[in-house]
Amino acid sequence: MSTFWSVWIIVLTLACLGLCAVVLWWCMKDKMGVEEGESMGHEFDGIEELNNPLPRWWSIMFIITFIFGLGYLALYPGLGNFAGVLGWTSSNQGIKSLEESKAAADSAEEAGLLVQYDREVRFKDERFNEVLKPFVEREIIDLAYDAEALRIGQRLFLQNCAQCHGSDARGGIGFPNLTDGDWLYGGEPETIRQTLLHGRVAAMPGWSSMGEQAIEELASYVLSLSGRKVNEREAAAGKLKFAACAACHGVDGKGNQALGAPNLTDNIWLYGGSRKAVIETLVNGRAGVMPAFKDTLGEDKIHIISAYVYRLSNPEKPAE
Repeated sequence: MSTFWSVWIIVLTLACLGLCAVVLWWCMKDKMGVEEGESMGHEFDGIEELNNPLPRWWSIMFIITFIFGLGYLALYPGLGNFAGVLGWTSSNQGIKSLEESKAAADSAEEAGLLVQYDREVRFKDERFNEVLKPFVEREIIDLAYDAEALRIGQRLFLQNCAQCHGSDARGGIGFPNLTDGDWLYGGEPETIRQTLLHGRVAAMPGWSSMGEQAIEELASYVLSLSGRKVNEREAAAGKLKFAACAACHGVDGKGNQALGAPNLTDNIWLYGGSRKAVIETLVNGRAGVMPAFKDTLGEDKIHIISAYVYRLSNPEKPAE
């Protein structure tokens, strides 16, 4: 805020408070020239106006409110650029990254500033550490069948994962379904945990340089792998070109979880299984990003979410 507008707000605010104080003082004084309780000479519809003072309780509450307002403006920000004597602020402003947020929080703490958001985050972390402590020492596969752990995991999932995967975890176009047991990188408990900790970045390249005809033939072959009815001659030609894809998807097209390459034979499609969608994938590639949550959630919460996600596609506990 510029200095002009800061001064303008300060002057306007204090002027309004001063005017309210004058009006209150004036109303508490008897300036009518008529004895208290006597008629003011006004009558309407049988109702006569008398010279009565303001109720004492009303005046006292108004004074208290006025003093509170002055105290609040002195302690907290509200008068233009004045930050208040407590140095309180709702949050660190202008933050663009997690690193900046942490640095700003440390700097504010060293300076003795009261940043409400930072205080609430610290309180939340302390509280969560207490709540999660009984669970983090247990195996993920064990927590996946613990009712209380699942309740916590579901809430964490809804807060952090449902935006992409949906509240029912069934995903959408470009966002994997977590309930069907089909995994790009593997569905073992530790693999799920690693995905949440470090994220995933897809690396499906575009093959537009192959030319339109080659893309059509390759699409026919890819669709045929999942039993779709296609032009056999195109599929046969596409099989020869599939050698470029086999490095990731395998010669049989069944994918490679080590690379996150999907199985092309199961008719489960992350970006859609129509011919148009497959051609778009082949031409432009795919570069989906699963963000890493290690720094934002921490390992304890991820441990609980991993159990919840594992349970989604494993409703029955595996035999020991």
